[in-house]
Amino acid sequence: MEAGRQRQGRLWSNLKEVCDLLHISTACTIAADELLFQHVQFKTGQRIHTIGQPFDTLYIVNSGFLKTVLIDEFGNEQVLSFPMKGDMLGVDGIHTRHYSSEAVALSDCDLILLPFKKLTALGRVHMELENVMYGVMSRELVREQAMIGMLGALSAEARVARFLVSLADRFAQMGYSSKLFNLRMTRHEIGSYLGLTLETVSRTLSAFNEIGLITVDQRTIGIKDPEALKTLRRLPPSRSRAKQLAAARLKAENQATATAAATPQLLATI
Repeated sequence: MEAGRQRQGRLWSNLKEVCDLLHISTACTIAADELLFQHVQFKTGQRIHTIGQPFDTLYIVNSGFLKTVLIDEFGNEQVLSFPMKGDMLGVDGIHTRHYSSEAVALSDCDLILLPFKKLTALGRVHMELENVMYGVMSRELVREQAMIGMLGALSAEARVARFLVSLADRFAQMGYSSKLFNLRMTRHEIGSYLGLTLETVSRTLSAFNEIGLITVDQRTIGIKDPEALKTLRRLPPSRSRAKQLAAARLKAENQATATAAATPQLLATI
């Protein structure tokens, strides 16, 4: 955050900068620099908080990518979300005063700390601040509900398609390319998030690449036909896809042959 400032060797942001990051209005009477929030950096693989850890802080992602997970008694992970810039973490700790999920950095991250006691104290004095923070928490809940609805209603292929569209939209909101981006999460993590196996995710991405909806190069995804991804319900059977691909290749070869044949005539005319 360019507007952040150094104090005691650390980066801090004021309330307006935090609200801008969260995309919420700042109709608050608190002076710009009266209240500062500290930044903390985490390296790839570091845990921000663990399940059962006492809750005292909310986190806002200023940069980087993370995952939140539940872990069962056998050590199996269930991915809940992939927070990125502008998202809030730690809301699940408010009810019991212990975090009920674990947050892990998928890349180097810069997070802004919102001590919960300080936030609630401010909310009692500045009701407008309390209301906008409730709005942010509600937004996170609505997003989770939308994901649950998607998992229950869509086919495996449609889930992967919507996931790619959602990622592309988020990258666009952050000012990055929505057409070409790197997946910070593994295919296994995507599968856990979408309720699919790693094999299903890999097979679906390959099929999308095969029929020209996307390009795939390791973790780099190129979005070729976003509208088709948004409306996709199911992929045609593999035999039909093979026929479509063969027809597309034949058409391209015929066009290339026709162009090659017309070139000498065009040159002669010129």
